[in-house]
Amino acid sequence: MPDAWNFYSAGQLMFGRKSIAQLGRCAVENGWQKIVIVTDPILASLGLVDRVKAPLEAAGVTVHVFDGSCAEPSLEVVANCEAFAQPHQPDAVLGLGGGSNIDLAKMLAILLTHGGQPSDYFSWNQVPGPVLPIIAVPTTSGTGSEVSQSSVLTDIENQMKVSTLSQYLRPRLAVVDPELTVSCPPQVTADSGIDALTHAVEAYLATDYNQLEVNGNESQPYSGSNPLTDTLAEKAIRLVGGHLRTAVASGEDINAREQMALAATLAGLAFSNCGVAVVHALEYPIGGAVHCSHGAGNGLLLPYVMQFNLPVRKEKLANIAGWLGVSTENLTPVEAAQAAVDAVHQLKKDIGIPEKLRAFGTTAEMLPGFAAKSITISRLMLTNPRKPSEADLLQILQEAL
Repeated sequence: MPDAWNFYSAGQLMFGRKSIAQLGRCAVENGWQKIVIVTDPILASLGLVDRVKAPLEAAGVTVHVFDGSCAEPSLEVVANCEAFAQPHQPDAVLGLGGGSNIDLAKMLAILLTHGGQPSDYFSWNQVPGPVLPIIAVPTTSGTGSEVSQSSVLTDIENQMKVSTLSQYLRPRLAVVDPELTVSCPPQVTADSGIDALTHAVEAYLATDYNQLEVNGNESQPYSGSNPLTDTLAEKAIRLVGGHLRTAVASGEDINAREQMALAATLAGLAFSNCGVAVVHALEYPIGGAVHCSHGAGNGLLLPYVMQFNLPVRKEKLANIAGWLGVSTENLTPVEAAQAAVDAVHQLKKDIGIPEKLRAFGTTAEMLPGFAAKSITISRLMLTNPRKPSEADLLQILQEAL
């Protein structure tokens, strides 16, 4: 059991409306003269790529744009991205978009520095040293990839989401400009917003840092929940509860967009230090098989995993209920904890997240395979406050089906 906790963050985090205008200055200050932007054709068509290029080129930075990314990028997309970027020999890579684009930029930074194949770096602590500087500019409010140490890709052959985790993947610079999220469609806003809530809730409910069963002589991807991550997660949960519905229903509401951008970043700082758990472990094989968005998969599963964890996290779940706007004054501890689960179910319904896995095309026959794959992700089993068996995971999936 560790007797200390760690906290890591991005090298520089710039947050606020019109903060993207400072990107050129930041690049010059860091000595970045050639930058490859990793993005997708939708953002290019919306003019967001031009809004990011403009301050860079005005500062004299040479910019090359790879716009071949997509949601949940595959290993083939990684190869295409590397082939595009290699001849340009950039000083830094910039991920523009949702978590998928930023995660692709992170893997590109690894490959341009260390070579090899993406599979050489899967799992924790396989990146041998510092990578090309990473700049993260999110256009959605959900993944927290702008401050995290992870890169998630899709292994189509094995029908599985795969993660690369390394502290070297924390972006050197994160620019979170809420105005870049205004064009985000309602469904993407909902999926990414419920993803931010999932990150904050799993972080807050994670195994306490001094109860984490790890080898103290080995580095770990996650440190368990601690006072700092609890504080970040609380603020993120309050912000999501107060502003996600508005952001989905009224995308032009810049205040709601700003608060959700802050929620996503705070949740990213929280979960990337203390850890996510069973929700993510279950979503990885589901997303790989049925190709739902990561956020929608997480959001759908979240209340079912909260229900599983309720016996060992009653007090914290009761706190979550209050932060989501539920009055718990006259409720018993168990009732207050249950109110948190119910509040998340209601939030899902209000923003259009499916209630059951069947909506994604999932069948009962798939569930045992999902449970078998999930139980092998040991880092996520360790951080869950109630240790599940494979049978427990199957039961959660059956309830969510």
